[in-house]
Amino acid sequence: MSISSSRLANIAPLCALPESSAGANNNNNNGGASSASTPALDDEDDLELKYKLPPPEIRDIVDAPPLPALSFSPQRDKILFLKRRSLPPLAELARPEEKLAGLRIDGKCNTRSRMSFYTGIGIHQLMPDGTLGPEKEIHGFPDGTKINFVTWSNDGKHLAFSVRVEDDENVSSKLTVWVADVDSGKARPLFHSQDIYLNAVFDNFVWVDNKTLLVSTIPLSRGDPPKKPLVPSGPKIQSNEKKKLIQVRTFQDLLKDEYDADLFDYYATAQLMLASLDGNVKEVGPPAVYTSMDPSPDQKYILINSIHRPYSFVVPCGRFPKRVEVWTSDGKFVREICDLPLAEDIPIAFSSVRKGMRSINWRADKPSTIYWAETQDGGDAKVEVSPRDIIYSQIADPAEGEQPEVLHKLDLRYGGISWCDDSLALVYESWYKTRRTKTWVISPGSKDVSPWVLFDRSSEDVYSDPGSPMMRRTPAGTYVIAKIRKENDEGTYVLLNGSGATPEGNIPFLDLFDINTSKKERIWTSDKEKYFETVVALMSDQNEGDLNIDQLKVLTSKESKTENTQYFIQSWPDKKTFQITNFPHPYPQLASLQKEMIRYQRKDGVQLTATLYLPPDYDPSRDGPLPCLVWSYPGEFKSKDAAGQVRGSPNEFPGIGATSALLWLARRFAILSGPTIPIIGEGDEEANDRYVEQLVASAEAAAEEVIRRGVAHPNKIAVGGHSYGAFMTANLLAHAPHLFCCGVARSGAYNRTLTPFGFQNEDRTLWEATSTYVEMSPFMNANKIKKPILLIHGEEDNNPGTLTMQSDRFFNALKGHGALSRLVVLPYESHGYASRESIMHVLWETDRWLQKYCVSNTEVTASIDASKEDGGKEIIDSGSRVAAASGGGNPEIVDFEHENFRPIQRSSLW
Repeated sequence: MSISSSRLANIAPLCALPESSAGANNNNNNGGASSASTPALDDEDDLELKYKLPPPEIRDIVDAPPLPALSFSPQRDKILFLKRRSLPPLAELARPEEKLAGLRIDGKCNTRSRMSFYTGIGIHQLMPDGTLGPEKEIHGFPDGTKINFVTWSNDGKHLAFSVRVEDDENVSSKLTVWVADVDSGKARPLFHSQDIYLNAVFDNFVWVDNKTLLVSTIPLSRGDPPKKPLVPSGPKIQSNEKKKLIQVRTFQDLLKDEYDADLFDYYATAQLMLASLDGNVKEVGPPAVYTSMDPSPDQKYILINSIHRPYSFVVPCGRFPKRVEVWTSDGKFVREICDLPLAEDIPIAFSSVRKGMRSINWRADKPSTIYWAETQDGGDAKVEVSPRDIIYSQIADPAEGEQPEVLHKLDLRYGGISWCDDSLALVYESWYKTRRTKTWVISPGSKDVSPWVLFDRSSEDVYSDPGSPMMRRTPAGTYVIAKIRKENDEGTYVLLNGSGATPEGNIPFLDLFDINTSKKERIWTSDKEKYFETVVALMSDQNEGDLNIDQLKVLTSKESKTENTQYFIQSWPDKKTFQITNFPHPYPQLASLQKEMIRYQRKDGVQLTATLYLPPDYDPSRDGPLPCLVWSYPGEFKSKDAAGQVRGSPNEFPGIGATSALLWLARRFAILSGPTIPIIGEGDEEANDRYVEQLVASAEAAAEEVIRRGVAHPNKIAVGGHSYGAFMTANLLAHAPHLFCCGVARSGAYNRTLTPFGFQNEDRTLWEATSTYVEMSPFMNANKIKKPILLIHGEEDNNPGTLTMQSDRFFNALKGHGALSRLVVLPYESHGYASRESIMHVLWETDRWLQKYCVSNTEVTASIDASKEDGGKEIIDSGSRVAAASGGGNPEIVDFEHENFRPIQRSSLW
């Protein structure tokens, strides 16, 4: 099981980079970098085309040693420390990549481009008293090795991982598979042949049993990549003469022509190989574009997913024709489960899905039983039908003519199953438009036991969230619901692990819950006065069978506003705890920062919350109001009550990422982080039809609150955000100039007519909701933006909707109206920024902007009350539109198309 968290500190920290270095390993990348303790304020344009470094107080935090990921052995007796390096140099991002079918592929390595990696693996024994034994380094691989895909064998005796090294020209090699003996720490290549390389475009490798791996390799017979013809054989043609209704989001990196399709086949086609630890190797199956390989719990079968032609030029590979087959564990074909056609026509309404079979998986509690869901509405959320989804089950190799068993029928959209045994499984269904979510109890092995609803609630109502069942690891390596046994009690108990949302903040809990009676006993709860604690995983699930409550052992985390996360093991019945980590504070210069969760009210009565951060040793009565940076991201809700609920804890440790707004605490700013910006559409009302009105009202309430508290200077409040938060920022500068002195907008979309088939949680088309699209678009209101706005965008942004062109065109519109604005386009960067040069420059640009147009602002901002009086009509009018069809739910930043191609987590805390 694995933990990967920014809050984990590095027990053996990597050296921080020297301040003068612009890149991780080369000081003069791309012309080098320059730095000053205070950004220049007298150069109006500052168009020197070199990377800059922010002031040391910001730079030192970002350059702090990276923190490791942790992974517990299946037997819970060892912990891996997976060590990481500092931010990568821009040279790594600048390597050639192929943009094919929604993917970005590093052709040199034959894997996804821009992969992070581990630099080393340390093993610690977990001692009975909770302490860690001395570190044992995995050794045997070359110096400078880049490590990925670390997995335990099921018996915990071996590790498998991939290795790549760089040549003299800093070009990474193809990936090879290595295995390590856990007891000795000695690592070696899995294959004796040096010509067998990993193909990691999709899945990579998986343990079939404790001695054998199934590996996706580059076919040995593969030659050079296809060459693009100098002269095309004909024009590029797309046709819809059959009048199909095809509405798609603005996906990027799609196939453009047949050459692209051939290139995709070249890199994605894999040859599967069975390789044993004793050196035996066997090719299995034909070369194909395999996307996942999943062994059955009894290790007798493998579920094989692949995609095939015909490909598409309008949707990414997640919608290509998909074949699912069952093979034996030694690679023999058993049967085809399904062969789904190309899915270009999935409706854009949220809760719409692909037609036919989906979510095909092994039952975690059975040796080799498959289950899946099938739509009854053609995958179209707008079609009214009952049932909407049916869940089926069938053994891997059924007798001829044997029909699948119907497990359950659902009227909402199927959302997954937590398996336990033949007497218990929990089935989840939900519907985004109404935010309704239901949990069913079924008895898979007892047809005479009727299913019943355990929970029926709104997904927005966090106060009513009962928690999720804790899962235990089985000897087969799967995860099932942990059943708990009490002495002299025949009840069916499970553990519900909840976030414990309350009006005072989250107070996580662990409940002993009787499935049959719904009675619960709270057996653990977080401290709520000073600390924030969570239950992370079960640690007493090594043996089969129900867990005795008096032998329960769990892994917990503990943190506070000023103390970073540490991990503990807690045992029942005496609740004795052992601390197993002792990580140093990652940024001691901000150890005494001040944090408070604040509540305030919008003018329409909606309760709002935010987290207010103040610099160390700040005293408002002594120091007076500060410049303030408001950083947020709007969210959609169906009810005012749900929008006003408190989320998060005042006692959580403030994690500070490389581009976090909290970095400006080191520059003596007040930071209002995540003030809720609820866009509410109750009943049949569409939330976005009153977007501007609600956006401005929420921002007004936030600004009023920090001014009322005396911590923010009314003329020195800046606003910023990333992605949909950048969209928010531009809209606020257009519609609420009385609130903010300047803005910072990163990687946003500003013209909604360029995303005509939906965006964020809007699933109406431009033609169905024209006025909403137009009035929400800052581009259409560029003439109203009078306050300074800094636009930053990655030149290679691949996020649906946020093409780099959005910032280019918005900047041109701003310039066309004489707006004080600046556009920074980051070479080789995508939606989020990765390289040290780019991140440092983003921080320099942001700090320069804030110092010049916030800290030094002498312009008197109009009073909020006067602006309400003068500008209220425009805001109200902008919301008076007709509501239309339906709602949806997926944030703009999420790449939901590739969900099926994420490698399966085979060693997880969950």
